[in-house]
Amino acid sequence: MTRHLTSRRAGVLGLTAAVLVGTAACGSSGSTEPSGDGTGSDAGASGTYTWWDPYPQHTDGSDWADRVAVCGEEAGVTIERTAYDTTALTNQALLSAQEGTSPDIILLDNPAVSTLAETGMLTTMDELGFDTAAFDENLLAAGVMDGAAYGIPIGANTLALYYNQAILDEAGVDPASITDWASLTGALEQVDAAGSRGITFAGIGTEEGSFQFLPWFWGAGADLRELDSPEALAAVELWKGWLDEGYAPNSVINNSQNTTWEEFLTGEFAFVENGTWQVNSAAEADFEVGIVQIPAQDGGGAPAPTGGEFIVAPVQGDEARYDVTSQIVECMTTPDGLVETATTFAYYIPPTEEGQEALLEASPELEPWVEAVGDARGRTSDDLGTDYPVISEQLWTAVQNALSGAMTPQEALEQAQQNAEAATS
Repeated sequence: MTRHLTSRRAGVLGLTAAVLVGTAACGSSGSTEPSGDGTGSDAGASGTYTWWDPYPQHTDGSDWADRVAVCGEEAGVTIERTAYDTTALTNQALLSAQEGTSPDIILLDNPAVSTLAETGMLTTMDELGFDTAAFDENLLAAGVMDGAAYGIPIGANTLALYYNQAILDEAGVDPASITDWASLTGALEQVDAAGSRGITFAGIGTEEGSFQFLPWFWGAGADLRELDSPEALAAVELWKGWLDEGYAPNSVINNSQNTTWEEFLTGEFAFVENGTWQVNSAAEADFEVGIVQIPAQDGGGAPAPTGGEFIVAPVQGDEARYDVTSQIVECMTTPDGLVETATTFAYYIPPTEEGQEALLEASPELEPWVEAVGDARGRTSDDLGTDYPVISEQLWTAVQNALSGAMTPQEALEQAQQNAEAATS
């Protein structure tokens, strides 16, 4: 079914350009001003295709900018690239849809895909003529609404547990023995008994807090539609128990992911929950660092949330443009292209099996991260869409209330569920 621009744009008119989901995983930073001056479809009429992305730190002449340009050249067009800060990009995308000046291609943080798709401003991948069959379903799911894929991932980052090998050796802990919550808590007990500090993580009252809590929440079998379930309670009580026993510091209540990493690099902690984007920093630490997957409650790897960007294609008045757009997207997502993205953006894991195999051939030490991404889950998956940010805020608020002692875990989750239901019904 072809959906025309006029009908879709009507869904955008009057929409407040507000960002509904904050960035939690490794993302871009920098000025909120665009790095280029090309916007909208006017430029497209002369063989120029417009591209927006959230990487203002990669300026003209950088490897990334050159790579984007080459994909345009291979499709026989010129790409006019504009880079925005992550938050500004979503706002600008919504505004461009209202004004009828949407670019041909946008690369944006995966939770924002549903925000844009719900307005009707995006084509589906089927409408674009792009085959998504090679992409891992668990990663693709972050861009799926009502069974239709509105974008494709260029890669994914996620969370795992980094460990300090020297501390584990002194405490007599074999990292391979950490396979479930009981064995992890047992390892923290041994570390504490040996005189070292156990684990640090980010429990901050922002999206980062939810991002870090979700592996434990999902690892218990909890569902984001039921924040007060027994499974959710088990996950909150796990974190609360670590604080009560002194295995985790009280600073986790306000810790960001950057803060936790700084704490870990002091060499005082056995474990830290953090992401693929710290691989280079870990290699440069003053002590030997290893990683294990975050365990699920009863064993196996917990589903950690995915970070990373999706390529999406806004609706165009001239649908003949989609053929070239699809060629550009294809160029960006070849196995070699996905590996190039992986190394350019701090070890994004390719979203296809062929891309992952190519990455491991070049960097076999990344296999634990490939496994973690294989178990990962998009935050807006399960058709949560734009309900996710509302639910997430209630989740991180519940965790904050429980860890601080303002409420019992049960009270905090019950209030969170009531608030989430009221806001999403």
